[in-house]
Amino acid sequence: MGKLDKYQIDLKGMQESSCRFDFRLDDSFFADIDAADVRKGNVDVALFIKKTSQAFDLKFHTEGFVTVPCDRCLDEMSQPIVSDDTLRVKFGPEYAEEEDNLVVVPEDEGTINVAWFMYEFVALAIPMKHVHAPGECNEEMYRKLQLYLRTTPDADDDLAEEVEVASDEEDKPVDPRWNELKKILDNN
Repeated sequence: MGKLDKYQIDLKGMQESSCRFDFRLDDSFFADIDAADVRKGNVDVALFIKKTSQAFDLKFHTEGFVTVPCDRCLDEMSQPIVSDDTLRVKFGPEYAEEEDNLVVVPEDEGTINVAWFMYEFVALAIPMKHVHAPGECNEEMYRKLQLYLRTTPDADDDLAEEVEVASDEEDKPVDPRWNELKKILDNN
């Protein structure tokens, strides 16, 4: 039995015209999926399946949180997510994803594993920008970020000394091999 077999849905064996499945996606689920975007979280997924004459309509309601790195300080943060997604499944000769939300599964198997689809819905629900609330970022990392974002230091600023140290490092002699490479760039 595989790690993700509990997310296998037997569509061919459905006796009723509609049914509901509830899944909890926790750290072990994200570890089993082994994808780079999300490694930790606690997400509840309610899956509603409606059987029609030609296909199956799957509606996913996803709600919970995932742990992602803060874009500002790189510390982990909890990002709430909520999404509603749909997927249409038809039977056919072989497995295929024909459109964004249309999947064909082999009729002789009659099953679909929804684990990867749930993962994708979670990953797509994460906002593009995720940062801690004001004042919650790692202070040391935030200070370093501010150091590199500044163009000119203020004389009375605590960071002025750090900028001076960084500029002293820039005054060191450059390896002559880099000068030869710069000539190539200048010619282009």
